[in-house]
Amino acid sequence: MYIPKLYREEDREKILEFLRANNFPALVTHDGEKSLATHLPVEVIESEDGMLTVLGHMSRANPQWRSFGEQEVLLIFQGAHTYISPRWYGHVNVPTWNYMMVHVYGKVRLVEGDALYSLLSHLVKKHEESTSYSLEGLPQDFVQKEMNGVAGFAVDVTRVEAGYKLSQNRNDEDHENIIRELVGRGDEQSAGVAKAMRERRW
Repeated sequence: MYIPKLYREEDREKILEFLRANNFPALVTHDGEKSLATHLPVEVIESEDGMLTVLGHMSRANPQWRSFGEQEVLLIFQGAHTYISPRWYGHVNVPTWNYMMVHVYGKVRLVEGDALYSLLSHLVKKHEESTSYSLEGLPQDFVQKEMNGVAGFAVDVTRVEAGYKLSQNRNDEDHENIIRELVGRGDEQSAGVAKAMRERRW
């Protein structure tokens, strides 16, 4: 991903926080003839030695899982993004777009059997933490039948590229005015960009 130096994010903890908060990326692979992409819920796991693994699953009816192999795959994690009007500057300029984006690359492998059950169980527990619902509480023959229709995968991460374009090149007055205008819009994307601009101002 092309990232001008001013917009690069290299703080590992901040990047991990972003990945976990925006955990519905697009998984991009190639089947030898064309590119394939599916948006999927994932879990980002960090091992004791600092290695990152992205765990997820898709329907076996989706042919993309058959493209898994030795290729490098790409996961695109997107955060808040929005239009920035040149009317918000104290000088003549052109429109632009602010955004937060992280590209994660790695080798993908299938996850099956007990490892797949563990992956799915963990995902359910994370999102049902305030309830009693769990895979373990369901009829296990039903769970196994449903699992037969799922292709689990793990992406062993080899590199991460993070780019946050948040008006870092603007002076303090313009920067504050952009935030004020974004907050005034009242939509979720503008509010997310405004919040990130405040938190990441150098």
